[in-house]
Amino acid sequence: MEGRSVSRWMFLLCLFLQLSSKLIQCSVTYDRKAIVINGQRRILISGSIHYPRSTPEMWEDLIQKAKEGGLDVIETYVFWNVHEPSPGNYNFEGRYDLVRFLKTVQKAGLYAHLRIGPYVCAEWNFGGFPVWLKYVPGISFRTDNEPFKRAMKGFTEKIVNLMKSQRMFESQGGPIILSQIENEYGPQGKALGAAGHDYMTWAANLAVGLGTGVPWVMCKEEDAPDPVINTCNGFYCDAFSPNRPYKPTIWTEAWSGWFTEFGGPIHQRPVQDLAFAVARFIQKGGSFFNYYMYHGGTNFGRSAGGPFITTSYDYDAPLDEYVAADPIVTSLGSLQQAHVYTSKTGDCAAFLSNYDTKSAVGVQTSKMDMLPSNADMFSWETYNEDLTSLDDSSTFTTSGLLEQINVTRDTSDYLWYITSVDISSSESFLHGGELPSLMVQSTGHALHVFINGQLSGSAFGTRENRRFLFTGKVNLHAGTNRIALLSVAVGLPNIGGHFETWKTGVSGPVALHGLDQGKWDLSWKKWTYQVGLKGEAMNLVSLNGISSVDWMQVWGKVKSGLMVRALVDIGQHMPLVTATVAVTLECSGLQNVKLAVANQPSDGNPLIQDEISFAIHVNYITGIYNDVANVHMYHVPRSWLKPTQNLLVLFEELGGDPTRITLVKRSVASVCADVTEYHPNIKNWHIESYGKTQEFHSPKVHLRCSPGQSISSIKFASFGTPLGTCGSFQQGTCHAPSSYAILEKKCIGQPRCSVTIANSNFGKDPCPNVLKRLTVEAVCAPSTQPNSRG
Repeated sequence: MEGRSVSRWMFLLCLFLQLSSKLIQCSVTYDRKAIVINGQRRILISGSIHYPRSTPEMWEDLIQKAKEGGLDVIETYVFWNVHEPSPGNYNFEGRYDLVRFLKTVQKAGLYAHLRIGPYVCAEWNFGGFPVWLKYVPGISFRTDNEPFKRAMKGFTEKIVNLMKSQRMFESQGGPIILSQIENEYGPQGKALGAAGHDYMTWAANLAVGLGTGVPWVMCKEEDAPDPVINTCNGFYCDAFSPNRPYKPTIWTEAWSGWFTEFGGPIHQRPVQDLAFAVARFIQKGGSFFNYYMYHGGTNFGRSAGGPFITTSYDYDAPLDEYVAADPIVTSLGSLQQAHVYTSKTGDCAAFLSNYDTKSAVGVQTSKMDMLPSNADMFSWETYNEDLTSLDDSSTFTTSGLLEQINVTRDTSDYLWYITSVDISSSESFLHGGELPSLMVQSTGHALHVFINGQLSGSAFGTRENRRFLFTGKVNLHAGTNRIALLSVAVGLPNIGGHFETWKTGVSGPVALHGLDQGKWDLSWKKWTYQVGLKGEAMNLVSLNGISSVDWMQVWGKVKSGLMVRALVDIGQHMPLVTATVAVTLECSGLQNVKLAVANQPSDGNPLIQDEISFAIHVNYITGIYNDVANVHMYHVPRSWLKPTQNLLVLFEELGGDPTRITLVKRSVASVCADVTEYHPNIKNWHIESYGKTQEFHSPKVHLRCSPGQSISSIKFASFGTPLGTCGSFQQGTCHAPSSYAILEKKCIGQPRCSVTIANSNFGKDPCPNVLKRLTVEAVCAPSTQPNSRG
């Protein structure tokens, strides 16, 4: 008996160890239909969340919201320039803690797709490449070039080995089920011919040879060699098929919107269109799609590329920059197709698609607004950037005009080009004649011209035309005049053939026109160069540097070229992580600013590194599109702020009124619902499926405010044929007069409510034989005394 008992226990132990081994050692393969995880084909829904575009304090909430939104996979690029800021020196801390991010994904029970690249594009500075890479001798980016391949191989191996050491691949029990090498290389590879094809093949072989135990993909690469899977990026991918019949159909970037550039429109993609595009892709055999972006986030610091990409990378994503969920819309109609799938066991499933553009749509949405935060913003103080003198220890002088990035190595966005001209007292313009003009040719991206320490004028390029010409009258005097050109880079290029060779800064010619001698070309004079501003050198956005200069109080508008600061108290009422906060410059007139939040320690103890100083580079240029500023709100992660004594520092290039800057918070302003009286629901589906004769279950409108809020009023209610969208609903030709009264009775004062859509609930049928809908907009407010209409 005892021996049998021992044998039983040994058998159970072995079985347990075997099962544990299977849980830990998981396999990921693929066939023509799908990614196969542990022997099971999966239809996988993915979404892009880039870890450097949010803070570690936001990650858990972001990923949980993504999971609640139906995602199976979180996709992210790996950003070479933040992880290896100088050769051989690595940084995986704070917002760059890739392992922590992936472990957060794993904790939520989701998979990960790691797009190593290491070229990422992504509207990210220099496409994710570190600037030092440009200066490796003999290098040429993304082609069959040994210096580039050697550097790329080193970083790719670094990331893969880090993932292996932390057991991050699914083959080790981790969350990573897919990895990507290179990025959207197809068009460039074709342009390069044989060198492009050889490089692409080398990159694929490099990836496969790293032995991760998970498949590799190449997006927008028709020639991806086996076993690498070629994938689709775009607004629509239902016509895409992989280059081999035994590979699955994968959509690595289903664009949820588009990025924003300074001075350009804010793009929005109708969610109905996105939902339909995804449905068609799955219907046509797709098994993996990724929303790019699911949360776009914020381009903190100097991370935005382009040039001229805005600080906000919202991308019209389902989770907006402030982590609020945008509406998800489902459309059902009469013009449909059914694709029926059956298994050997007799089970079947049908995929329905709707082609009726006039069909009714049932949705439930939230309308988000920026509301006053009740923060106390104390008096503003200024420090003027000294424009009349230079720090001799940080300058050098040479003949001619130098390319900006070759001088700055991207350590600053600013480079001073300074020279002097001697003007004779006999010049005609000094005796009533017309002032001379200065012409400056620049390759980008912005320019401020100072004559004898005074701002004389500015000029800007655009994303489409980085080159521009400054022309302006200049007020010179007899004797020596100092001409100082402040050239500004607004993000380095992230896309284009060999963009590492593109030039930035004052390229010349630089010439004076209208002097008695005619044209005076200054291009080859002696020019003195200084990288950056004095405020940067003194680190005035840090806690240590802020007290190194004298600040003066300001009461209104300020001139150009100065820093302003203020203390902000937000109080104890704002949640630590879930509250979303922004600095708005809408009424300030400030146009070209940089913003930093530097927390003041209350007890003299040093703060954690992430809280010391976060520079958020914002409009360097006016940001005007059709006479409307397209950017005036800047996300400040809640975790950066303490209840009191938060120090806000801005550098303003062109002047404005900082006293009109406010701190606002993102809140649900109202909730909307728009549901037809025959909106499908699961109970009716069961009745129809099993042929039961039961009473039809009427659909309901459900309204719910955010935690801590309740419904304070009904802004709109109509049972009938209403028109419009959330925020602009209107009554149609058919309307039940009792609509408002029914909604007010059911909902006011409640954090959530539901109302059945039926004629009996509204007195009588307002328009027989017409398909009706119940459309509602309810105002949400902090849970206090409710208000009714009027």
